[in-house]
Amino acid sequence: MKKYTLCLTQRCNLRCSYCYIDKRDAVMTIPVAEKIIDFMFANSQDDEVVDIGFFGGEPLLEFDLLKEVAHHIQHHPLYARRRVTLSVVTNGTLFNREIAEFLLNHKIVLCMSCDGPPQVQDRFRRYADGRESAETVVRTLDMAAASLPLVLVNAVYRPETLEDLPDTIDFLSRHGIRQIYLNPDVSAPWRQEDAGKLDEVYGKIGRKFAAYYRSNDPHFISLIDSKIAVILRRGYQKEERCQMGSREMAFSPEGNVYPCERLVGNGTGDGHCIGNIETGLPDLSRVCFATDPAESSEYACSSCGVRDYCMNWCGCSNYLSTGRYNRVSPFLCASEKASIKVAFDTFRDLQEEFGGVFAEHLAGMPSMNSRIARVKEVI
Repeated sequence: MKKYTLCLTQRCNLRCSYCYIDKRDAVMTIPVAEKIIDFMFANSQDDEVVDIGFFGGEPLLEFDLLKEVAHHIQHHPLYARRRVTLSVVTNGTLFNREIAEFLLNHKIVLCMSCDGPPQVQDRFRRYADGRESAETVVRTLDMAAASLPLVLVNAVYRPETLEDLPDTIDFLSRHGIRQIYLNPDVSAPWRQEDAGKLDEVYGKIGRKFAAYYRSNDPHFISLIDSKIAVILRRGYQKEERCQMGSREMAFSPEGNVYPCERLVGNGTGDGHCIGNIETGLPDLSRVCFATDPAESSEYACSSCGVRDYCMNWCGCSNYLSTGRYNRVSPFLCASEKASIKVAFDTFRDLQEEFGGVFAEHLAGMPSMNSRIARVKEVI
């Protein structure tokens, strides 16, 4: 798979305190988008899945632009629906029926950001003028879950909201969400005492995950499902590891090229920029790949028994937490160990009880269980 992210704009109506994209009045032009589209298709093979995401800022601020760019993609001579996936990442404040119908008709997956119930969502995700966003986002959750066959929700957690994660899962489930991605703010000031809570918090999540299975309502919860898939395949495969700048790229509104959307920053061409779509191919020699985490004084990945099951290779997470592509933070190390343990315990218990429930995970499609359940529910 190749993953490309188009930052249609860096304008945003929210000011989430942990956002890694700088806010500015920049909007992608159609000529720049066309060059990016040509580049994406020219640099992918017929047997490759091409994952194209619309990102921001808030991309739905430029909904007309999104529609036009999607049209150019889906009418490109090299476009093939069977191998091209489209998605849009939104903060959930601008959703309406027109948008829902467009996404449905053009097979564009909706990925929403919602950190949890109002007291969690409003803690770090507010409008630019300070107003709370939860009320609007909850309405979007309900409308999206009712009108679209698949809705992905990304919930970011910090030290202040770590213990709220089990309640966040319940909250999203009550609003019809079955595809839940839990991601820590790796740049937050995580402490040793936070790491000490991980076994208990993740353990509660594992028990919820199992309870959903037992009630014939499976949920995809990234913290559990992704690790079960890795356990079954005996570690992350080469193609799953960080490939930023080669098989993964992000484009700023001006067409500046970055190895990952989380490294776009101000998007103006400095920092992690590896080229510009107007001036030729990216300079891949400038990309530092995080495939072999370095030793550190606190711990050593090379001697860790679960290193093959750990996301120690995620270059952007490493950089945002330690300032180096190949240096893992103490919190990420603790989080990975806790999630691997919980996933293994959950897998063992459910496999003994039901048997064969994780065939999709072995095939590399851990989200299929909940997707199948959702389709049956809609039918």
